Amino acid sequence: MGFSLNERIEEALDSIRPYLEADGGNVKVVEVTDDFVLKLEMTGSCSSCPMSTMTLKAGVEEAIKRAVPEIIKVEAVNIVVA
Repeated sequence: MGFSLNERIEEALDSIRPYLEADGGNVKVVEVTDDFVLKLEMTGSCSSCPMSTMTLKAGVEEAIKRAVPEIIKVEAVNIVVA
């Protein structure tokens, strides 16, 4: 039996969480939309870090798409652009 979409997303996030936590941040799944857009909340220092957009695209989105190819896009719902 395969893992659910949410389980695979969490597993992918767990693989990159140590890097985020090393910088005092983390991510939390907000929702997966009907058209397979994953919405994440950046928490801790990730929510206000000027590099968080790059971290989201290069690190988080890459890890998610590798593990969960159904996801077409990853968005942060709360990135504050400095």
